[in-house]
Amino acid sequence: MKVAVFSAKSYDRQFLDAANVAQHQPHSFSYYDVLLTPQTASLAQGNEAVCVFVNDDVGAATLQQLAALGVRLVTLRCNGFNNVDLRAAADLGITVTRVSNYSPYSVAEHTVGLILMLNRKLHRAYNRVRDDNFALDGLMGFDLHGCTVGIIGTGKIGRIVGQIMAGFGCRLYCYDPYPNEALAAIATYTSLDTLLSEADIITLHCPLTDTNQHLINHDTIAQMKRGVMLINTSRGKLVDTKAVIEGIKSGQIGYVGIDVYEEEDSLFFQDLSDTIIQDDTFQLLQSFPNVVITAHQAFFTRNALEDIAATTLENLSHFEQRLPLIHEVTYNPDL
Repeated sequence: MKVAVFSAKSYDRQFLDAANVAQHQPHSFSYYDVLLTPQTASLAQGNEAVCVFVNDDVGAATLQQLAALGVRLVTLRCNGFNNVDLRAAADLGITVTRVSNYSPYSVAEHTVGLILMLNRKLHRAYNRVRDDNFALDGLMGFDLHGCTVGIIGTGKIGRIVGQIMAGFGCRLYCYDPYPNEALAAIATYTSLDTLLSEADIITLHCPLTDTNQHLINHDTIAQMKRGVMLINTSRGKLVDTKAVIEGIKSGQIGYVGIDVYEEEDSLFFQDLSDTIIQDDTFQLLQSFPNVVITAHQAFFTRNALEDIAATTLENLSHFEQRLPLIHEVTYNPDL
């Protein structure tokens, strides 16, 4: 099968090619280091499938162009599919698949890394020592032991974050419409209001849907403990960034650690070090000393990339061979 791979970085090529060789090279990849958009969709000409990532635009306009080019499959190299118009895909006869399971430890461990970095100010300490400044003023943290951690979304990643934080001796409050039995044994499932008001650390691990965009906003921030730590390694649009900035400036939010950003598609996964970033909101956010931002790298481990490549090849092969698609995403009008 001929496949156009968008947002393709060197590591995508490395792991997809390796997985393809392992399957005796059944597919032909064309790699493009650009986002899939209505303006770039023409690059898929001559391909039966496109392989996309989190910030590619797979809306109705793009899908219409892909369908006209003969594309029959959109396969995502990620778990989330909020960037795909599933209704349009269904209407156009385009199948959509995703990577529904890859190393959840990658994102969970990165989440805990952000918590530790913010609490013990490791980023600031590292830079001080490099400047031969060994003073400890301004670096004081707090014991995680005994803190209350609020986990919003307790799928595979949220569950592992909870288990790790329980190992630190934290109390766990969880919010999810579908409680995880394994986590329920060591955590308390509660209402969102209770979680927001009781947690010292709040971490987001839920998918982005039409109903939870800006779940973290002026009103929910007002419910939080003063000085709360907020972590987001899920999807950027779960958080109203301007509301968070106001919370930081007022002291309502004491720490912010994010691996995702609501307008990241024009920033992340590229080197902009020689340019002037025009996003004033992002520039202001990263100027605060109590904010740590990583550029959507929480998933970025060898184990996860191997899983992603293997599942992507499985999706392609199963589609081509008309086998059951375990990782298919279908339009549900009730959601």
